[in-house]
Amino acid sequence: MSAKTIQRLLPAACALAAALTACPTAALAQAGALRIGLSSEPTAMDPHYHQVTPNDAMVSHVFETLVGQDAAMKLTPRLATAWKAVDDTTWEFTLRQGAKFSNGQPFTPQDVIFTFCRVMNNEQSIGGSHPAVVQKFASVEARGDDTLVIKTRLPYPLLPNDMSRMPMLWSGIVQHGPITFDLKNGCGVTGPWPTVADFNGGKSAIGTGPYTLKSYVKGSAIELTRNEGYWGDKPAWGEVKLIPSPSAGPRLTGLLAGDFDLIENPAARDVKRISETPGFGYVITPSVRVVYFQFDVARSPSPTVKAADGKNPLQDVRVRRAISMAIDRKAIAARIMDGAATPANQFLPDGMFGTLPQPPELKYAPEAAKKLLAEAGYPNGFELAVSSTNDRYINDAQISQAVAQYLSRVGIKASVDAMTRSIYFPKRAKREFSFAMGGWSSETGEASSFLQYWVSAFDKEHGLGTSNYGGYDNPAFDQVFKRALVTVDPAAREKLLQESLAIALADLPSIPLHFESSIWAYRKGLTYEGRADQYTLAMSAKPAK
Repeated sequence: MSAKTIQRLLPAACALAAALTACPTAALAQAGALRIGLSSEPTAMDPHYHQVTPNDAMVSHVFETLVGQDAAMKLTPRLATAWKAVDDTTWEFTLRQGAKFSNGQPFTPQDVIFTFCRVMNNEQSIGGSHPAVVQKFASVEARGDDTLVIKTRLPYPLLPNDMSRMPMLWSGIVQHGPITFDLKNGCGVTGPWPTVADFNGGKSAIGTGPYTLKSYVKGSAIELTRNEGYWGDKPAWGEVKLIPSPSAGPRLTGLLAGDFDLIENPAARDVKRISETPGFGYVITPSVRVVYFQFDVARSPSPTVKAADGKNPLQDVRVRRAISMAIDRKAIAARIMDGAATPANQFLPDGMFGTLPQPPELKYAPEAAKKLLAEAGYPNGFELAVSSTNDRYINDAQISQAVAQYLSRVGIKASVDAMTRSIYFPKRAKREFSFAMGGWSSETGEASSFLQYWVSAFDKEHGLGTSNYGGYDNPAFDQVFKRALVTVDPAAREKLLQESLAIALADLPSIPLHFESSIWAYRKGLTYEGRADQYTLAMSAKPAK
């Protein structure tokens, strides 16, 4: 997969009569407003509620992290201007002076410590991505007004990467005394911890970011106002309105009709139409998001699989390999994804840190799949529900339908259970599925990201396996992978990650399908920088020069 962004913009002039729809440059400049059509609606403005791309992208307008990432996912200074490893278990972060929250209060080390404490006291959160980071800390202390010292329990070479996914909160959103990193005693907080409703309503949505929250109306729109006191470069748009429009067709129609200035994820098949319509442009950017299916391998029986022998056939690696062989990844990428995807043979794109240099191809082999099912004792197959979202990943409902059809061809009686993401993710977290779709963007840029959360055995103390809803537990894998996590030397860590990945691909607790490419389309008068992390940001849209 190429990391190069492919961008086209047709500069055809519009007729004067259509100036406010097809050529809105003047209107945008006068109004200072940007209207964005979203394919997947954020479920909360709480930056620690659920670490999924729509939520993370949205809260990035209001909240900031210590370490940033640019469009190519390279680490950049944000609320920390510098960081360094003092030794294997000590990191020092220099905090940005002059940064203020939207209410005018200065950003301080106390706010960072409070954020870490709140992450560990957020009962409404889904998944454990944020606590998994803080659990690795032995101590956090301020040194003066501009330095933060984090001591970790074990070597933590990826701490700066993980800090790029930890939005900072203002400590004043709760009642407290002196804030210290004392998790057992509440860190000095004396009042109730903030809730999701507090953020959605705006009460606790106080960040250092380039925008402030004007309103959040679920199912309708999210409105933002430029933070005029922002420490960094001021965004171009004074007002931003982000409107959920989950169906690709109506979303594109809204763009062409002038209801939106920018949309995310138009159907790949519509790129040609966009290119041939005067006054519109698009950008296609490869991403690091892998779409996959996770097996329930821990329970027998399992909720949504039914076999004649009463057992859970997914516990047999031969069945998992048969299911992988039954799926034609190339056909899905070409026909359902219209070429805007790359078939996946591992959990990160080839060439990224810790990936296998020459992974074995996960071939489409239906006859071999039938033989494996027979060897496993299921020559007549079994019943299986293919569980997925229908409004989260690109063409997710169509993908699950295709997978069910492929499984039916090898004798598995597959049905589709697709639902909105707001229903799906809580159900998946409660382990109500046996064969569940997922999508993961490995935002640290190395193989450890997926393996840590989705493959490692659950280990709350060390923040491992927090999304291992299938209950996979392989001591041989964990032994190698845990060594990788604490190995500071890059060459040695990469070798251990490759060894870990090889074990996971042989055992297949999850099966990768493809890597998404992201598409954004926009009206003339704009430029847009696509991002490998798939974030749709108002800051990435600028008036054309």
